[in-house]
Amino acid sequence: MWHTVEALISEHTNTDFRIREKEPVSGGDINLAFRIADETISYFVKINSKHSFDNFQQEFYSLDQLNRFSAISSPKPLLLGKSIDKSFLVIEYLNLKQPNDEDWYQLGVELAQTHQDVVHGEYGWQEDNLIGHTLQRNTWSKNWSMFFAEQRIGWQLQLLAEKGIYFGDIDHICQTCHDMLVSHHPRPSLLHGDLWQGNVGFTNEGPVIFDPASYYGDREADIAMTELFGQFPNSFYQGYQATFPLQKHYEQRKNFITFIMF
Repeated sequence: MWHTVEALISEHTNTDFRIREKEPVSGGDINLAFRIADETISYFVKINSKHSFDNFQQEFYSLDQLNRFSAISSPKPLLLGKSIDKSFLVIEYLNLKQPNDEDWYQLGVELAQTHQDVVHGEYGWQEDNLIGHTLQRNTWSKNWSMFFAEQRIGWQLQLLAEKGIYFGDIDHICQTCHDMLVSHHPRPSLLHGDLWQGNVGFTNEGPVIFDPASYYGDREADIAMTELFGQFPNSFYQGYQATFPLQKHYEQRKNFITFIMF
């Protein structure tokens, strides 16, 4: 497989790339991940079975969109590839550092700028993608309450029901969710989609985000996600609120949002 990686990087960069260093690094619990390098440059490589190629395509597309439009930096996706039994994604390798309060404040500012400036006419995404191991539906919709009730709440409940886990009548729950959000009309902002601390980093140049599950939706979904597995530092929220304050009643709406985040 590594010979294939070398060949594709060489072709893509018009260089003679040869792996001189290779070390495993943390890549989450889904993929194997490595830093590879020759004498001059390093790359980050995610590896999984050949059946995961479509998942890597989705991640490549989301990273490309974030690089094009988000105010926050993301690692640049370089290429996708396959070997006999593996698929892989090669992206820019970033040297991360420990952040301070100013770094977190800047992340809040840049996320708010992205939510404020990068918008779409509908909710959804070019394709379905994954949040963790779970398929995320992203069919375009002009109605947020309908999109969220059906493609987030309803979809998750259906997946749970298929595993024998029931929370009640799915249609009734979806209708209740729709009714609760029907008067809420957020702009469809570009979202990271899976914004917890494990998908955030900091370099000397500023904050970075990675491992996206992007779509256009209510910006409150990104903020609610930051609170799910332990809140981000207060300076992050201060930077966000100073740039693009959240609307009233976010605290009530976020309970619906966090329901679908595992």
